[in-house]
Amino acid sequence: MALVFYNIFLLLYKSGIHLSSIWNNKAKLWVDGRKDIFKRLTDELGSDNSEIIWFHCSSLGEFEQGRPVMETIKSQFPNCKILLTFFSPSGFEIRKNYEGAAWVFYLPLDSGKNARQFLDIVRPSLVVFIKYDYWYYYLTECKRRKISLLMISSIFRKEQAFFRWYGRLHRKMLQCFSYIFVQDRESLQLLESINIKNANIAGDTRFDRVSEIAATFKPIAEIAKFCGRSQVLIAGSTWPVDEKLIKEAATTLPDLKIIIAPHEIDKEHLKELKSLFPGSIFFSELNTYESASITQRYLIIDNIGMLSRLYHYATIAYVGGGFNRGIHNTLEAAIYGKPVLFGPNYEKFREAIGLIAAGGGACITSTTDLTSQLKKILNTKSELELRSKKSFEFVQENKGATEKILGYIHENRLLTS
Repeated sequence: MALVFYNIFLLLYKSGIHLSSIWNNKAKLWVDGRKDIFKRLTDELGSDNSEIIWFHCSSLGEFEQGRPVMETIKSQFPNCKILLTFFSPSGFEIRKNYEGAAWVFYLPLDSGKNARQFLDIVRPSLVVFIKYDYWYYYLTECKRRKISLLMISSIFRKEQAFFRWYGRLHRKMLQCFSYIFVQDRESLQLLESINIKNANIAGDTRFDRVSEIAATFKPIAEIAKFCGRSQVLIAGSTWPVDEKLIKEAATTLPDLKIIIAPHEIDKEHLKELKSLFPGSIFFSELNTYESASITQRYLIIDNIGMLSRLYHYATIAYVGGGFNRGIHNTLEAAIYGKPVLFGPNYEKFREAIGLIAAGGGACITSTTDLTSQLKKILNTKSELELRSKKSFEFVQENKGATEKILGYIHENRLLTS
């Protein structure tokens, strides 16, 4: 019966996204990206005899988690080729030209026929799913074909369907994995409670990823010039509610420079930001302002892909999303030894909980709260230094997940070339 409901869900999802593609650009990208996909897969992979590793991630965040593993595999197994699939346009459209993979595609919608056809073409030696995105037919078909199947950087919570009375289908999906690498002990204990024994704690590969980014940091001359010697708040992946809080708090800190890197950079939102922060300039305009580092206070980033380097220039960081569905990547700021502030919706994010416990992060719930935290940290040198030190140490202490995953692959000889 559960499988019947799952199939109904897939049918409704497909119908809904095709309907919404008429007016919604993301839905249109989702639909268009899957047109003639099996022909394109056959044309590009059909005659390739390489040992193929299929990595699947839902979106951009999961890609960043899987990237250290992909790149380490590519280095240690140079004769293997990587196929990378995305479910979401927000991941595919940004990383469709990722050089670490031989091929990047959308994942065809889950079905028995699609799963069989996809695996017939790809013929992977190893399959790696990143964090989540469980698709019944793909997983069960991998198990039926005895293809090694790993889940990495996964995290589980007791309220999830796997651990409910109605979660039999979900538990069956977990049973398809050859091995599951979880982020924390609670996740491991939850898996053990449903008799999933082929799992262990590896940690979160994002710690490895942000460490790599920081180690290969490339300066951004325009940002350095804008910041000058001022204290700087860099607010990343912000939503409107975050931006309004920051604007209100900024009125009490007139000497603080602010750089906003919004989550959405469509024209309408950028126009709203320009209005919210009078006198602000866009990053794309910086070179036209000879005295920008002296006269401008607000800078709006109107591109994608710069944020992980931007935090290097912060005195203090604010990570958005905590007043919406959940905060974005706090580790990108913490690796540079920056105090990190974020909104209250962080309970599902282990790294944010850990950052607070370590003393490098803090939750804010209002404009008053944000103002208080900014003044406390920025006006007290010892407080700023201590929080910065705790942020950096937190990341350093949690690295190593990639090494554990690769160790398992080597020990079990999951790849031969």
